[in-house]
Amino acid sequence: MSDLRDIIGDNHVMTSKETPMVSDAFDKSDDEKIAIIQEHFKIIMETLGLNLKDDSLKGTPFRVAKMYVKELFSGLNPENKPSISTFDNKYQYSKMLVEKNISFDSACEHHFLPMRGKVHIGYISSGKVIGLSKMNRIVQYYGRRPQVQERLTIQILNELQKSLKTKSVIVVVDAEHLCVSTRGIKDTTSSTVTIEYDGDFLDKNIRNEFLKLSE
Repeated sequence: MSDLRDIIGDNHVMTSKETPMVSDAFDKSDDEKIAIIQEHFKIIMETLGLNLKDDSLKGTPFRVAKMYVKELFSGLNPENKPSISTFDNKYQYSKMLVEKNISFDSACEHHFLPMRGKVHIGYISSGKVIGLSKMNRIVQYYGRRPQVQERLTIQILNELQKSLKTKSVIVVVDAEHLCVSTRGIKDTTSSTVTIEYDGDFLDKNIRNEFLKLSE
């Protein structure tokens, strides 16, 4: 049985570009979710042998539950999706726009350990432009959920394509995974890079121009 659990646990598969959610995911309020998670995390801590009567630990189950719902995984709730305003490209800027080194924090959905790094975004306007901070907000929204890096890359790209009404978007994510550095192989020097692109960035010369600018 333990061998089967190990096999399933090591089978790190991205099943869909959409975050897997159940149909009644938002039937419970945030407060109800916090109360449920708090109780279950209390059981985890007690099972580990921790004394929850200790002043340092007795508030931890609530703190963890609140952090999960209100902070780390707030991107699961579509109500927290940022409002994305775009504007007409009245100055007719026709070359690529690049915003690089967007910091993000997320959590690996396989171990619920942090992954963090940088996102580089480029797009070529087809008539619309987006406020720079909105790209940061998109990255943070999709990062604030249990994630797979490949899915995160695709979700950011798709959201920008939809908002900007253009296929010409490219996204690179460079991240460190604590599930690699703190457990298993315990490699503290590696990082993972994913890239997704479409439209004009299918052209190798244009894509290479972006990659040079985002170094």
